[in-house]
Amino acid sequence: MRVQARDLAVREAKLEALQKKLTESVGALVTGEDWKRALEFAAKFRGRSFGNTMLIAVQHYAAFQQGRVPEPMPTYVAGFKQWLSLNRSVMKGQSGYAILAPVTARFASSNPSDLDSWRRLAHGEKPGFGEAVRSKLVGLKPAHVWDISQTDGQPIPEPPAPALLQGQAPEGLWEGLADQITAHGFELRLVSNAKSIGGANGLTDYMTREVSVRMDMDDAAQVKTLAHDLLTAPTGAS
Repeated sequence: MRVQARDLAVREAKLEALQKKLTESVGALVTGEDWKRALEFAAKFRGRSFGNTMLIAVQHYAAFQQGRVPEPMPTYVAGFKQWLSLNRSVMKGQSGYAILAPVTARFASSNPSDLDSWRRLAHGEKPGFGEAVRSKLVGLKPAHVWDISQTDGQPIPEPPAPALLQGQAPEGLWEGLADQITAHGFELRLVSNAKSIGGANGLTDYMTREVSVRMDMDDAAQVKTLAHDLLTAPTGAS
C-alpha cells in the first residue's frame, strides 16, 4: 500500500512539473512571429495536442543546445516500442521527451441515457449482459517519446511525394468550374507562381472572397486545383 502511495506521489510530482514546463513554454510566446512559428510547428504533429507539441519542442531544443541532437527542431517522434516496431532503437544515453499521455477507463451501463448509471469496470472485468460499454478519459500520466535523430536502425518508409498532374484537362471543365466560383461570389485570380500564394498550388481566401490559382502548371493541374479550391474549407490552400 505504501509503494502504491509513493508511486502515485511520484506520478503527481512529474505531472505537476510537466504542467509547469508547459505553462512556461507557452508563456514564452510573446510576439506574433513567435506564435506563427509555434503554430507552424504544431501543424507538423497533428496527431498530438498543442500542449504536447510545445513540450516536445522545448525539450528537443534543450537537447540541441546540449549537443545531443543535430537539429534545433524535431522531425519525427515516437514512443520506445513504436520505434522498435519500425526496426529502430533508441541510442544509448538519449533521454526521452516527457509528454502528457491520456489515461482512459471503461464504463458500463444497462441504461445509457441515465448518466448516473454508468459504473467503472475494474481491470479485466467484463460488462454484464446487455450493458453498453464506453471508454472515458479519467486522467493524465507522464510518458516519453524520442526524435528519430535519437535512434538508429532501419530507415523509416517515406510516403510518396505528391506529383502535379500533366497534360490537358477535358474541354470546357475550367470554364464550368470558374463559373461556379464566381456564382458563389468569389473573384478568380491567376497568379504567376506558387510564391505569390505562400507556396500553394491554389488558395481560397474567405476574407477577400478570392480564389487564386498558379499558372505555371499544366492545364490538368490547374483544373484539379480549381476544383479543390471550389470545395475547400474557409481560408484553405491546396
